[in-house]
Amino acid sequence: MEQSELLSRTFDTVFPLVFVVLVGFVYARWRSTDMTIANRINMDVFVPALIFSVMASGSFHVMQYKGLILGAAVIVVGSGLLAWPVAKFMGVSTKTLLPPMMFNNSGNLGIPLMLLAFGESVLPIAVVLFLTENLLHFTLGMYLINPKTKLKSILTMPMVLATIFGLLFSFSGWSMPTSLSVPIDMLGQISIPLMLFALGVRMNDVDLTNWRLGLLAGILCPLTGLIAAFVWQQVWPVKEEYFAYLLVFACLPPAVLNYIVSELFQQEPNKVASMVLIGNLISLVTIPSILLYVL
Repeated sequence: MEQSELLSRTFDTVFPLVFVVLVGFVYARWRSTDMTIANRINMDVFVPALIFSVMASGSFHVMQYKGLILGAAVIVVGSGLLAWPVAKFMGVSTKTLLPPMMFNNSGNLGIPLMLLAFGESVLPIAVVLFLTENLLHFTLGMYLINPKTKLKSILTMPMVLATIFGLLFSFSGWSMPTSLSVPIDMLGQISIPLMLFALGVRMNDVDLTNWRLGLLAGILCPLTGLIAAFVWQQVWPVKEEYFAYLLVFACLPPAVLNYIVSELFQQEPNKVASMVLIGNLISLVTIPSILLYVL
């Protein structure tokens, strides 16, 4: 692929995402916007619908992605292990720094990014990476911040239930009638643009008091992810195409969900907010860079 074509494809991949986020940001600046209800509906209805529709499709076979699932899990956990000594050295609570370094924006940024970069055919892969990261976030991540988190509350989450039922369909070979699959697909298609719009709105709520920590985290997050990915590729090599997906996954910025969880448990939410905001801004540089490498 020629350099001009490569740059054009990278721009065509990143710009639509930035544009939707920017629309959310500008709208929230223009009118006071509370996305609490919309975000809750997205997490409880639209995202589970997307997960189920992909996993219940006849073309989805979870076992063919076991290498990607394992690789994504290693990247998440490895990022935390690499960030641990940095947190100790900087005097930052591990409960504050580690989750944003481990749990990246694989949903409202990762899924649309991979679709634009690699085509609609990679939707099952993007969803698998998102599910791996999200399930670890709701289990290991919750335990890191609050060791008293109950397993029952995790298993009853709509996204987890959608995953369980989706796996049942995947393993059983069942198929849904079109009259049911079409509306579920329609609900799922709402989730991605709504995630991006909500990210733009959220960026209005963050102050830059802790910008130095945010800058550190914005660099450390993709760096630890990429180190973990390259090390794992030496230990457990996957085919080149899958490794490209893992590299894109590894360089994603901290997930907005980190801020929501830190606010819920009052784990220095202002610091986490700065890490999320600045990390996502820095991704405007890191994501095009990694796309130039893998495309």
